[in-house]
Amino acid sequence: MKTSLWAVVLGMAVLVSAQQSPTGASPAPQPQKKEIKDPAEYNAYVGAVQQADAAAKISGLEAFLVQYPNSVMKEDALELLMGTYQQTGNQAKVIDTANRLLSANPDNVRALVLLAYNERAAQKWADARQHAEHGLQALPKMTKPDGVSQADFEKQKGQLAPLLNSIAGFASLQLKDYPAAQQHLRAAVEGDPNNVENIYPLALAYLSATPPDNVDGLFFVARAANLISDPAGKDQVKKFGHSRYVKYHGSEEGWNELLAQTASTPVPPAGFTIKEYVPPTPAEQAADLVKTKSPKEMSFAEWELVLSKGKPEDADKVWSALKGVPLQMEGQVIKASPTELEIAGSSDDIDQKRSDIILTMTGTIPAKLMPKEGSTLDFEGTPVSYTPDPFVMTMEKGALLTKGAPAPVKKPPVRRRPQ
Repeated sequence: MKTSLWAVVLGMAVLVSAQQSPTGASPAPQPQKKEIKDPAEYNAYVGAVQQADAAAKISGLEAFLVQYPNSVMKEDALELLMGTYQQTGNQAKVIDTANRLLSANPDNVRALVLLAYNERAAQKWADARQHAEHGLQALPKMTKPDGVSQADFEKQKGQLAPLLNSIAGFASLQLKDYPAAQQHLRAAVEGDPNNVENIYPLALAYLSATPPDNVDGLFFVARAANLISDPAGKDQVKKFGHSRYVKYHGSEEGWNELLAQTASTPVPPAGFTIKEYVPPTPAEQAADLVKTKSPKEMSFAEWELVLSKGKPEDADKVWSALKGVPLQMEGQVIKASPTELEIAGSSDDIDQKRSDIILTMTGTIPAKLMPKEGSTLDFEGTPVSYTPDPFVMTMEKGALLTKGAPAPVKKPPVRRRPQ
């Protein structure tokens, strides 16, 4: 079951409080490790620790720290004070006391966790990451408090590591440091595999990187979709994952199987992969065209693709069918003179206002029939040559097709598939 960040932080403070505030009459400090030799100092500390009322405990601990600023129990007193402020809901004092704790011991993990948690809530991403990463470095050095069992101490450390990695990872994601986000969030997920608050950000860290890690990213998107309980959120994540999957794989084949797999598998198993869709090259597209269509069935844009990008044998097949054959077509006038027209025959070239046909007329075009630049034109011409790159087809015996002429068999421009 997902562990709330706040529950871990609050539980940490309670554990500190339990360690420092015994329920019986025996004093809190353990002489074998930390010993207060001054009786007055000892009594002041024990008197503060044993207060049942939170306000009285805070007052006693603050007074103790003022009176004995160099006490051997200073760090213990500050930890208990921080936990007591937290129990009263005084977050300003929690943060202030955490900073005082770090002044006493820069590696105090409890203070680092509380600061990182509060900074995450306040969206102070750089500070949150700094304190969380510092906490991860200090965690192995953390010593077991007196009065706490080894089992409880190990349980606490086991909760703190995923929490710190979660904060560091989420902050790194907001700072667009995707490698760091991946590292920390993956550790958080491995430590707490059902916490969707870490799983979905981890998916985003993989998918947002340059280049993206689509395989791991899609796995964790699918995993998150399984764990989100809110129906609207679940549907949104599924749609996002499906879209990214189809974009990467080329189809939705396998998406439902991935959803089923991630329902019970927390991390990608060894050898897990998703095949990436690799679009065909222009030469492969041209070869497919030649296999499925005769030259007479192709549009001008398809002729252009085969003649400019196709293999020599495919280009020869199409050109042999076109050369010397009168063609009736439609295009857009790019430039016009009485004896020659420059025409764009494909949608791509129309958009770019680039001529891909040079049409030499059989005679001079009358002034009243002179086509305007940018106008659509029906014409007839006989291909005699072409250059593949940039593609230009040269036609001769050009003629304008008017309304009185027999209706031509038009080949509408077709945009080439984006490369």
